[in-house]
Amino acid sequence: MLERTIVIVKPDGVKRGLIGEVIRRIENKDLKITRLRMIYPSTECIEQLYDIHKGKSFYEDLVRFMSSGPIVAMVVEGDEAIKVVRNLIGPTDGREAPPGTIRGDYALSIRENIVHAADSVERAEYEIKVVFSENCGSF
Repeated sequence: MLERTIVIVKPDGVKRGLIGEVIRRIENKDLKITRLRMIYPSTECIEQLYDIHKGKSFYEDLVRFMSSGPIVAMVVEGDEAIKVVRNLIGPTDGREAPPGTIRGDYALSIRENIVHAADSVERAEYEIKVVFSENCGSF
């Protein structure tokens, strides 16, 4: 089933020069990148992006980290794109991510784990709308 999702290269991935590596891995899985945007996101945008985590112990640190530098957001389309992307990036905690996944190969910590990706069709549509809005950030 054709789906679309969002993949974000987080500030640590941008700083470490891993944008091309993330894109290469996505394209090697025969997924299509249909939109691409590099921005320095506003705190408000990141608060919206991670609204489902508001009130959790890590929320404030996550918002600070994600708004600490530029990010690269992309809309990715393909057959079962959400499942394929989630398998490609690996579990959130890079220490548990298997080698060969983006996080398994590059994550430095649970927070500095290179990429973000939506986990459902509904969440993907919401996050695309947030991150690709005109007021999300600038560069």
